[in-house]
Amino acid sequence: MITKSFKEYNSIEGSVVTVGTFDGIHIGHQDILCKLQEISNKKKLKSIVLSFFPHPKIVLQNSKNIKLINTIDEKVEILKKYNIDYFIIKEFTKEFSRLTALEFIRDILVNTLNAKHLIVGYDHRFGRNRDANIIQLREFGEIYDFEVTEILPRKINDISISSTKIRDLLKEGNIDYVNKYLNEYFVLTGKVVKGMGRGKLLGFPTANVKIKGEYKLIPNNGVYIVASSIDSETYYGMMNIGKNPTFTDKNQSIEIHFFDLDYDIYDKNITIKLIKRIRDEKKFNSPELLREQLELDRDFTSKYLEENEIEIK
Repeated sequence: MITKSFKEYNSIEGSVVTVGTFDGIHIGHQDILCKLQEISNKKKLKSIVLSFFPHPKIVLQNSKNIKLINTIDEKVEILKKYNIDYFIIKEFTKEFSRLTALEFIRDILVNTLNAKHLIVGYDHRFGRNRDANIIQLREFGEIYDFEVTEILPRKINDISISSTKIRDLLKEGNIDYVNKYLNEYFVLTGKVVKGMGRGKLLGFPTANVKIKGEYKLIPNNGVYIVASSIDSETYYGMMNIGKNPTFTDKNQSIEIHFFDLDYDIYDKNITIKLIKRIRDEKKFNSPELLREQLELDRDFTSKYLEENEIEIK
């Protein structure tokens, strides 16, 4: 259940709760969610993920330049895999940020959610100015009769996995490591819209996509191998993110050339999984040279999908 209201939780006899923004739901977050479900089942308590929107940095830094790995809808789809009982999206405001650690624990976790067990990451901080940590949390647990489980950091090659690290990798276009840290393919969701029609003239018709989510982080410009879901069917192809420098466009666009698809898909919702980055976006001296490069990209993509036996549902 997804909700933005706390009212219906007063009747819950007890819950296991985790708190955080969970941007990306990377492998470290996944450890938390698995432990949440494990303890929930063991103690026969409801499992609750308490998250916030907008992201606290957007509110407190008053900046729209902060971009996020997931939209709310994308996050919901991931959480479905963990059979979470309740996903609460609390509006994050400056007023809410002024709650002290005591007020947050007492009024939200204990009196509202009736938390009996709290699962947190190793670096979890809470309360006004994030001034309370795991030590204070355990002290509150003794006062308000709830247990605390701390989840240690996940590392790959001695690198601690974090949402900040993944955002940096996306800005670089390093989709290989992004997918490794997420333990699944990075996703873009949007709607197919009309484009300029240049791809069709080149022999590579494309679907232009308008991405959903005001704060969604778009990976670095370049050409990517993708698998896209439209009307519950999966189609493979190659996607370009960029400004089409060969044609001197000024605005960023996202275009996908599918290998086997009827292109009458305007206004369709689309979910795009990024499998691999092929190359940087390039400016060519003529449309013909661009077409030749697209043929090479198509051959590489087809070979890569076949050799790696990639099958996405």
